[in-house]
Amino acid sequence: MRHPFRALLATLALAAVPALAGEDTYKIDPVHSEVSFKVSHLLAKVSGRFTKFDGTIKVDTSDISKSTVEVTIASASLSTDNEARDKHLKSPDFFDVEKYPTITFKSTSVKEVAKGKLEITGDFTMHGVTKRITFPISNAGTQAGMTPGSVVAGFVDGALTLNRNEFGIKTFPGVIGESVAVSLNVEAGKVAQAAKK
Repeated sequence: MRHPFRALLATLALAAVPALAGEDTYKIDPVHSEVSFKVSHLLAKVSGRFTKFDGTIKVDTSDISKSTVEVTIASASLSTDNEARDKHLKSPDFFDVEKYPTITFKSTSVKEVAKGKLEITGDFTMHGVTKRITFPISNAGTQAGMTPGSVVAGFVDGALTLNRNEFGIKTFPGVIGESVAVSLNVEAGKVAQAAKK
């Protein structure tokens, strides 16, 4: 499954894992990460996800509060597994992906509020509107990756609720809910020092 936002959060959590002093950089792996959402429609709920995104997590191994996260999501990669509905959601009635091709997040602070538990605050931009948001996420730690010498970090169970009206997406009030539940799960690969130069 894909876990975009999770990958982002997971990388930040890596900062809580013992490491050499300095800054470690991780790239979100979109194949093993997920950014998904759920919103009510009349009496039921509809789920969706974004399939194309990338991001960088820089972990300060001596002070996690100095770590940073940046993520970019391709709006047009939205999928609810229904072609007609997806086409409508990408139209000016909703995400208007031609006018607003990306959704972005840039952290302003990272806090470890309990062992293995992080709170990430930052500027979230969607549909041309930027809001300051905070969401919790769990640090799943780090381990060797599937290729020799690689290291991966995981950040899971990230969750937040957004009000779509606050981002100017107000179509079909009373039919589609205002609150959108977002779920994030992230796996990120450590970038070799040589590659960062």
